[in-house]
Amino acid sequence: MSNSQNPGATTQRTHKEIMFVLSGLMVGMLLAALDQTIVSTALKRIVEDFNGLSHYTWVVTAYLLTSTASTPLYGKISDLYGRRPVFQFAIITFLIGSFAAGAAQSMTQLIIFRAVQGLGAGGLMALTFVIIGDIVSPRERGKYQGYFGGVWGLSSVAGPLLGGFFSDKAHIFGIVGWRWIFYINLPFGILALVITTASLHIPKVKREHKIDYFGALLLVLSVSSLLLGLSVYGPQNGWSNSRTVVSLAMAAILTAAFLIQESRAAEPILPLKLFKNHTFSITSLLAFVIGAGMFGAIVMLPLYLQVVKGNSATTSGLKLIPFMLGIVTFSIWSGKQISKHGHYKRFPIAGLIIMTAGLIFLSTLNEGTPFWRLAIFAIMIGAGLGLSMQTIVIALQNSVDFKDMGVATSANTFFRSIGGTIGVAIFGTIYANRLSHYLPIGITKLQQTNPAALAGATPQKFAELQQNTAVLKSFSPQLQSTVLHSFVQSFHVVFLTAAPVTALGFLFAMMLREVPLRTGAAHHAAAQEAAGEAIG
Repeated sequence: MSNSQNPGATTQRTHKEIMFVLSGLMVGMLLAALDQTIVSTALKRIVEDFNGLSHYTWVVTAYLLTSTASTPLYGKISDLYGRRPVFQFAIITFLIGSFAAGAAQSMTQLIIFRAVQGLGAGGLMALTFVIIGDIVSPRERGKYQGYFGGVWGLSSVAGPLLGGFFSDKAHIFGIVGWRWIFYINLPFGILALVITTASLHIPKVKREHKIDYFGALLLVLSVSSLLLGLSVYGPQNGWSNSRTVVSLAMAAILTAAFLIQESRAAEPILPLKLFKNHTFSITSLLAFVIGAGMFGAIVMLPLYLQVVKGNSATTSGLKLIPFMLGIVTFSIWSGKQISKHGHYKRFPIAGLIIMTAGLIFLSTLNEGTPFWRLAIFAIMIGAGLGLSMQTIVIALQNSVDFKDMGVATSANTFFRSIGGTIGVAIFGTIYANRLSHYLPIGITKLQQTNPAALAGATPQKFAELQQNTAVLKSFSPQLQSTVLHSFVQSFHVVFLTAAPVTALGFLFAMMLREVPLRTGAAHHAAAQEAAGEAIG
């Protein structure tokens, strides 16, 4: 294959060229990450407009389902057909879904278009890390990883903030306010498309292939069944409900069928041989644990701020800025240290220790905890993520063959998403279970010592508490204090349950084998060798 046919195939990019590519990738990744959280604070207004209370969870679940299920598929397809056309497909799909969701005229339409949006987002999240792995060597990638930490941190804060801002406006430029949470994606998505089209000249290596369509179908169905059971049926109907049990049982059966199919497929979607790679297996476990610890515990912080501290959705979002600062600062610092010294194992070890300590400290929060103390704990958890999340991707990409870069990297993103989904489901269930335990105990004690404090507190109002904490305002001060203490006790249990999960991650990080990081020349040679094998 000649150089003219393969622009960029035999030349290494300059820092300026890499930053230009990164700018387009980060915009695309930011959009995908934002749309995981931006809808949550706008759901109340959307439900009111469409009278769709019974289906409101599907607005979030549809996006989560398609983005998670498609992630490993994008990695494999990009290995076969090239990064650029597959990434462009992901951006265009995301833009179509965003425009259609903003123009939706019913709850059903919105759910369908959110699923389309999620299909594009799965590619944006997965391929961003894959493409960086293509163009930057593991040794040098640390210089750039802070930017991606910043994107994750920014999205965790900006999502709820923007969602609250747009949904609070009746109209903006004559368009209903909440619709802008989707329309705002359009100019930025087009910008990402233009930048990546102009700069993303990664050689397209043609390989002999036969796509495992049946394996892809089994993967999508198994992930869909799992997410439906964990995110929809379990929280809504209960974990012993027949729908929940059947959905989770189907997920287990379909997963087993997928593994059997992958073991005999000529071109598997997720090659099982990758699990023989020690680093791939350990980083997959770490991604799962980090996802569970991060999403499962952090979603509780805004809830604590809104319920116990009485903050608005916008204010609680602003108070997560320390969490973002922790991610950005320590992601940049650890990246520079990795590029300077070439050692990476120490960072996820330290990160998971700090994250575990932060979760334990969060279990000391109470009704009177000052914000500065909460900010320190949030910085600790952010620091743990900044030290861990990108570092394990560097370790992974350094350990796999170049031809498997796409599927291995997207698998890591996939395991983190699945971990987050399971974490949210488990910790949300623990929270609801403990609240239903502590609340009756507190009310019984109050009834015995001060029965007058329960005046006007009907069983219906107590039943509504878990769904709408605004009911608290109708309670007496003594009853409000009792209820808030029950909430605090429930949060304590959640954080103390999350701590052993991240502590388990520390044990996995200790098992990680440190391999010398490939430098620019070695990385470039590996890329050339992979291209040569594909066309030889």
